[in-house]
Amino acid sequence: MCGAPKQGGALAGIDLSTQTVIQGSVWHDGAPVAGAYVRLLDSTDEFTAEVVTSPEGEFRFFAAPGDWKLRSLAPVGRAERVLSAEVGLNETTLAIA
Repeated sequence: MCGAPKQGGALAGIDLSTQTVIQGSVWHDGAPVAGAYVRLLDSTDEFTAEVVTSPEGEFRFFAAPGDWKLRSLAPVGRAERVLSAEVGLNETTLAIA
């Protein structure tokens, strides 16, 4: 089970000077995608974690600094993005074409 806090909402109580947070949203045709699976893969494509997007299409992971791949899976399609996360807040959007 994932130890991440509930998706969405503020990061109150999270020390962004010591934590690496990767968060964002999944979109398709100009609308957020609720219930999409978002996977966090390391630099070798090894599965690390998975969360389900909130009703607003939001997701959040707590990870180590480094290179990560995000992959969303939803009935409407898939999206993928590579990012280099640093300590602090790292925000991104996954757009399903």
